[in-house]
Amino acid sequence: MDSSASHRNPQKGRRRKPITKPSSSSSWCCSFKSPPKSPETLSLSSSKTHLKIVGTTFESLSKSLNSFPNSPQSSKSGLSLVGRIDPRRILSPGRVSPIDSEMIPPKISNVCQEQELSRELGSTRSVGLGDERENMNAGSVSGAGEDEDDDDADGVVEEGVFDVRLSLKGKNGGGLLVLELNSKVLGENSKHFSGLIKNSKRRGGFFRIEVLEVENLGVFRETIELMFEVDISKKLIKYGAFRAIDILEVSASIKFDRGVSSCLKYLEAVPWTEEEEEKLKTLFTRFRFDDATNNEIFSRLNLNDSNSPHENLATQIVRSITTCSNTKTRNELKPMVKGLLSKSSVYEKHDFDITKEDLYSICQSCLSCLVSLFQEASGTAPVKQDGNKKNEKSLIEYIAWQVENITWLLEIFLDHQIAEDFAELWAHQNELLEMHQKASPMVRYELSRVSAVLFTAIGTRKLQCQAESRIALLYSWFSPMLLDFGWLQRCRKGLNVRELEEAMGQALLTLPLKKQYALFMEWFRCFSKHGTECPNLRNAFQIWWRRSFLRGSETPAVESR
Repeated sequence: MDSSASHRNPQKGRRRKPITKPSSSSSWCCSFKSPPKSPETLSLSSSKTHLKIVGTTFESLSKSLNSFPNSPQSSKSGLSLVGRIDPRRILSPGRVSPIDSEMIPPKISNVCQEQELSRELGSTRSVGLGDERENMNAGSVSGAGEDEDDDDADGVVEEGVFDVRLSLKGKNGGGLLVLELNSKVLGENSKHFSGLIKNSKRRGGFFRIEVLEVENLGVFRETIELMFEVDISKKLIKYGAFRAIDILEVSASIKFDRGVSSCLKYLEAVPWTEEEEEKLKTLFTRFRFDDATNNEIFSRLNLNDSNSPHENLATQIVRSITTCSNTKTRNELKPMVKGLLSKSSVYEKHDFDITKEDLYSICQSCLSCLVSLFQEASGTAPVKQDGNKKNEKSLIEYIAWQVENITWLLEIFLDHQIAEDFAELWAHQNELLEMHQKASPMVRYELSRVSAVLFTAIGTRKLQCQAESRIALLYSWFSPMLLDFGWLQRCRKGLNVRELEEAMGQALLTLPLKKQYALFMEWFRCFSKHGTECPNLRNAFQIWWRRSFLRGSETPAVESR
């Protein structure tokens, strides 16, 4: 029977384990002395450190927790992380768990006083990491004279090792970070802090120094940490150039000469992005660095040489492209140089920008060469002494090359709004006009390619010419365009034919009505005879017709051309 009772109640007869209450030393959530090892409380302490961070405000520590896994800190920095946590998360042994907001400890205000914060955190070594992407300045540094009970409760820190309390206050109430430092290390590395320590009195076992309006607490803390590094360059390699510029700015502000020298040497030896280069330029206008490496960086930034020996560099580049015989190379370089010379370029152009006279001088050389080539193509060129004469294929290639040069220069003129003179120049190329009538269609249509760029610019309002220039240009090159339009359609070479047709009609409509009559009638006859071999100016023709006849105006007299 006993056995059956035991079978029915298998728990009977087992000894219950006594329930023990947790001791105060194991209650991690009520004491900061022995925090649990969790992702947010990873220990980085070292017995050799001369720096500990004793407190942060709520927002500063929240940023620290978020940025800690990606931080480049190592176990050598001698820092451990304990403090206030994000209100959305709570630490538990070995894990991070979301909990109800009612169970969260009260939030520490961003403007809490150092005395309240120190009393709450005690001698805990905690670190607050700043935002890695924000810009930072050193802020204003001053001594603080508040009396405060700073004796370490746990007795771990020996008096005389951490004898400076440095309070860093973020800009616009951006947080508070309190660091305890060794006065000897701090004074030997920073002339600025050395003077403040000498002028301060020890209170409660600490010299108190305050830094106000710090834009990035993390960068300032990292700069202080570098004072305790034997080889600063190894740390800078981990930080990168952008961060090193921030550290250089803080080092210069607090007169940390070893940090300044290390940052300059590192920055001189690595390539920069455009953003880093602009940041360095701004920094070098604010600080002066007496160092040989400083001159090397100056030479890279081109800040110390106001008289450059390459004043005509832009002109030389443009001229070299117009004389380049390699088609592939020329086609690759033209867009790049045009972009560099463009008014909308991101690159600043000061005293060494190419001038209008330089560009037109190069353009005139291309026009002279083009005239010589057409003379040779039409058989009117003078006989050369060497007797060398280009064959028809090479002539076509050379003519196309020079036309490409002229249209490329014309695009630069349009971008710089100096193309009006070229319109006048092209309108009076009488020699080319005469040879156009005699030359083969395979060659002569290249001249109309230049006219097409000008017509398009006028019709799309990119070029504003005087009335006389527009009349001369259209009366000179409109008829050749009608003859060459079929070839332009077949050999476009990047030309937008539909845009050209619309722009030609709009350009004709900018002329006086009496001048429009002759050109529109010429187009009408050509179009009715050759059809699609002529540009389609039907829309512009209808506008001209309404303006001329349907509004009661007299029919304009036909003018001889």
